[in-house]
Formats: sequence, structure tokens, C-alpha cells
Amino acid sequence: MSDYDNNNKGAIFRNSYKEEGDNKPDYVGEINVDGKDWKVALWESESKKGNKYLSVRITEPQVKDSQTSSSSNTANDDDIPF
Repeated sequence: MSDYDNNNKGAIFRNSYKEEGDNKPDYVGEINVDGKDWKVALWESESKKGNKYLSVRITEPQVKDSQTSSSSNTANDDDIPF
């Protein structure tokens, strides 16, 4: 079985966390461009003339620092009273 090549591909899905009246994107997803992953957010919009369109924002994904989060949840040896 060959490995799947996701280079220059992506997927967008309806945002299940979107609530009426909030500013969250209507659609969210990820794309890969030249081997680098990006987050994509889309908002349904309408121009002053009544033309519907999608507004797009592309950002770098946030890196989860497992070392920082795990060390902040554990006690430091200096904090132990015995």
C-alpha cells in the first residue's frame, strides 16, 4: 500500500462550534502548500450590492508544546515540603 500524498491539498468543513451571532468562521479546515500545513477559516458574507461571497483567512497552525503544558501541571521538587 502506498503512502497518501497530501501535498498541495486540503479539506474545509462546516464549523460545528459556530453559534448564531458570534464571529467564529462558518467553515474551518487545513491545507498543505508546498509541504507546509496551514489552517483555513471561511466566513459567508454578502456585499453591499447583495452578492454572496466567502471571506478567507489562512494562518499557521499553533504548535502544541507538550513539554510546557506537562511541566506546568506537575509539582517542582522545590515545592515539596519534605
